Amino acid sequence: MNGKCRAFSLRTGRFSQCGQIYTVTTVTEGRIAHFEDLGLGRLLVKEMRAVEQAGRLSSLAWVVMPDHLHWLFELRSGSLGDVVGRVKARSGYAINTRLALQGPLWQKGYYDRALRKEEDLRQAARYIIANPLRAGLVQRVADYPLWDAVWL
Repeated sequence: MNGKCRAFSLRTGRFSQCGQIYTVTTVTEGRIAHFEDLGLGRLLVKEMRAVEQAGRLSSLAWVVMPDHLHWLFELRSGSLGDVVGRVKARSGYAINTRLALQGPLWQKGYYDRALRKEEDLRQAARYIIANPLRAGLVQRVADYPLWDAVWL
């Protein structure tokens, strides 16, 4: 491990480790569907890409749903809490600024799951990007504008 990459103990039962692949789900405060507005969804995606460009993670797949985010990535540096917290804080600021609002955009916390190396990452990515289909938002994944996966 390099100096930027060390293991972190988060809350009870949660452990953050560089090189680990995680799925993360986080939900907007009050489940408000802010991301029905494509422009607001793109502000979130901009912050997700910023943490990737900063070398904090390697994004594998994600989908921005109207009121939540599903994200599959490999942690590269820092802690899981720092990365998710940065995306939530910066996207919250950007979206609140755009909407002239105050207060939290995101619910506190997030759900995460560490994937084992032997798990099928493509299957996990397919599950994530198929969320708009299961929610009845589109007939085909290609019709939904806020998703990406490295296998395409």
